[in-house]
Amino acid sequence: INAEYMGLLRRSARSAMGRRPAKCYRYCKNKPYIKSRYCRGVPDGKIRIFDLGHKKAVAHLFPYSVHLLCGELQQLSSECLEASRIQCNKYLTRMCGKDGFHMRVRCHPYHVLRINKMLSCAGADRLQTGMRGAFGKPTGLACRVKIGQVLLSVRTKDVHAQHAREALRRAKYKFAGAHKVAESRKWGFTNLLRAKYEKLHAAGRILPDGVGIKVITNRGKIEDKLKLLKTVESCT
Repeated sequence: INAEYMGLLRRSARSAMGRRPAKCYRYCKNKPYIKSRYCRGVPDGKIRIFDLGHKKAVAHLFPYSVHLLCGELQQLSSECLEASRIQCNKYLTRMCGKDGFHMRVRCHPYHVLRINKMLSCAGADRLQTGMRGAFGKPTGLACRVKIGQVLLSVRTKDVHAQHAREALRRAKYKFAGAHKVAESRKWGFTNLLRAKYEKLHAAGRILPDGVGIKVITNRGKIEDKLKLLKTVESCT
């Protein structure tokens, strides 16, 4: 191979190759392929932050919650997750203030994406082996999602309900496929319906536990229940 041809190969290798479109990695075709001691050299995912806003707010502060539900059986790359997170966070910060909401990304990218790099210059067929040994090397991360799975969740005050729905509506366009924005009937990120939460809170049986709660039941020792009731009174 002459020097001119080698120079052409070096220039093509130096030229930055663009990312593949999402259609190359969108479908769940094979088994999950995760990072392990056998699969090394995996690049970090683009998304690094999964909780935004007033993430330490107690459950009683944000009663309204809304979710973005996935409508496809597919793979979502870490790049599109990061893009949706940025879009939703920017809109909510502008409309509700940085402490007026709590947003959470509910799916995590663990599936390793691979690429079999090919030379695209003239005469590259002399140096390549085609589909021989075409397993590919790690190039990124994606998360596998099912139909109806929650992708993003937002909790906020009732006065900001419209802004929360609009933020998730804008964020869903960062994903391939059709997705739905669904309001939750539960109080914030808890497992209690709003009517039941209000009833238990009025009875003094809700104990704050981070962004969640603990419900004081009628079972157990009386001494332990009295301690918990005193804790609830101190919190209120």
